[in-house]
Amino acid sequence: MSRPPPPGWYPDPAGSPAARWWDGQGWTEHLQQPPAPPAPAQQVAGGPSLYDQPVLVVSQKTKLIELTNEYAVYDGQGQQIGAVVQVGQSAGKKVVRLLSSLDQFLTHHLEVRDARGPVLVLTRPAKFVKSRIIVQRPDGLPLGEIVQANVFGRIRFDLIADDRVVGSIQAENWRAWDFAVVDAAGIEVARITKKWEGLARSLFTTADRYVVLVHYRLPEPLASMVIASALTVDIALKQDERGLN
Repeated sequence: MSRPPPPGWYPDPAGSPAARWWDGQGWTEHLQQPPAPPAPAQQVAGGPSLYDQPVLVVSQKTKLIELTNEYAVYDGQGQQIGAVVQVGQSAGKKVVRLLSSLDQFLTHHLEVRDARGPVLVLTRPAKFVKSRIIVQRPDGLPLGEIVQANVFGRIRFDLIADDRVVGSIQAENWRAWDFAVVDAAGIEVARITKKWEGLARSLFTTADRYVVLVHYRLPEPLASMVIASALTVDIALKQDERGLN
């Protein structure tokens, strides 16, 4: 007997152009209308946009001495379509990273880039127990913040824009390896996982690699928050050697 498909958005069996939410056991009344055409800021000349991808693979580049954070971003076919580069780090900060384990007490700035250049700037202020990620456009326009809500148990990050919670990143267990990204209504819109088997095994073998599965095109600022989500998990939890977290 075949197992039912996992929860997610699927073509409406009633025949409407919308997608209907399957909760794992049956069809619900929740409908998702077809996405509107992408905004001009998301149009890309000469290459794919991160905003158009249903699958994003974020892989930290391995270096002998970790003085900067760098990541490659792949699509679902294993083609690199973007990168994340740490910017604005002084020589003094590099020395601190080389000679100590005080990384979490430093402020980090990351540029998220695709074919058109920088699309997001992420800032993680110096951390004490809980992390906070500020998400901005390259021109400094604020989009929101990703704020760690708790320290013990299953970790949760709140997605905050205009002083309101627009969603959250919720760990499925205390080890915080797999996360559901939900909107303000609690509906899963994306997932962060290390278990996806859609890529060749040779491309999916190291620990510092996360897959973001985007269930459907999202409005702003949620779309940018989802792109930033895997980096939030890595910088906030993994790179800082969680300790009591």
